[in-house]
Amino acid sequence: MAGNEALEVNPPNAVYHISTNGSDWLWTVFAIMTLCDLIVIGWHFAVPRGQRVFHQIAAIILTTAAIAYFAMASDLGATPIATEFSHHGRIAGVSRQVWYVRYIMFFITTPALLLMLVLASGLALSDIVTLVFFGLVFVVARLVGALVSSTYKWGFFVFSIAGLVYVWWALLGPARTSAKVIGADYHSAFGVGAGILSFIWLLYPICWGLSEGGNVITPTSEMVFYGILDLLSMPFFLFIHLFALSKLDLAALQLYSGKFSTTAATGAGAAGVAAHEKAAHPVAGTTTATTNGTGTATATQKKSGLFSRHGHHDAPAPAATGDMGVTQPVAAEAPPRVSEATVV
Repeated sequence: MAGNEALEVNPPNAVYHISTNGSDWLWTVFAIMTLCDLIVIGWHFAVPRGQRVFHQIAAIILTTAAIAYFAMASDLGATPIATEFSHHGRIAGVSRQVWYVRYIMFFITTPALLLMLVLASGLALSDIVTLVFFGLVFVVARLVGALVSSTYKWGFFVFSIAGLVYVWWALLGPARTSAKVIGADYHSAFGVGAGILSFIWLLYPICWGLSEGGNVITPTSEMVFYGILDLLSMPFFLFIHLFALSKLDLAALQLYSGKFSTTAATGAGAAGVAAHEKAAHPVAGTTTATTNGTGTATATQKKSGLFSRHGHHDAPAPAATGDMGVTQPVAAEAPPRVSEATVV
């Protein structure tokens, strides 16, 4: 049986390149990412439609990582860049593999990881947009720096650190405060996830400085370092965060991604959708009373728990607005009519 022939089929394009052992490690990471991706995809079918956003984001992250690691394990997605420093027998000015495919992966997964956190914190949309932007600064500035051969690369490294500092501030400041306002359970789940991700991301600039930046470690050691960090920041973090979210009621977050299609399927008009969007969503676990158009009050029980309804079905449909502008449940059966003579 033939072994790993990736470096023979796709010969390295730089003097300092990964070894066959490095490729073997990358195939291992690829297999882990793929397995975790399949688990998350299967898991998301157990969640009601309209509440699968976190599992779908996790699937996007793991699918992207699997594709990137397939490319790197195959010795594809790298470009030769002249080194700046000499260390341990490696001399300056000699080409070293810089893996741009890794930064394409980061360009997709970094904003997605941030969304995994802040969508469960109630952070304002403008703050989320700014947070995602500086997350991209953290990634793109390191890519540009890695592709520069001169000392100017360290200027881009500083820009990357500045982006990371803003991300830390936003996660541990406004986002944490916002999660606390929603409830203690949300605050706890967000705090654990933000703490894990903030610590792991601290190690990425260190890895960059030892590999693409300073040429201190070999490309194979670089792959081991980055691979461990990616496993921690993606599968490890994602499963911890998803399990934490599974104990929460997502109704308070107003993340019913299927509300428009559900409303359309039940015959509610555009005015009902607009009115529902303007209405404040009740706090999770409470019961609200709505009128049915005849003066009779009906109770709508909010679901509790992410997995209280399993299988291929929709999340609870949002309320629609009747002819008189009164909120009424869409999917519930009409209650018995009340005679006008009985109304006081």
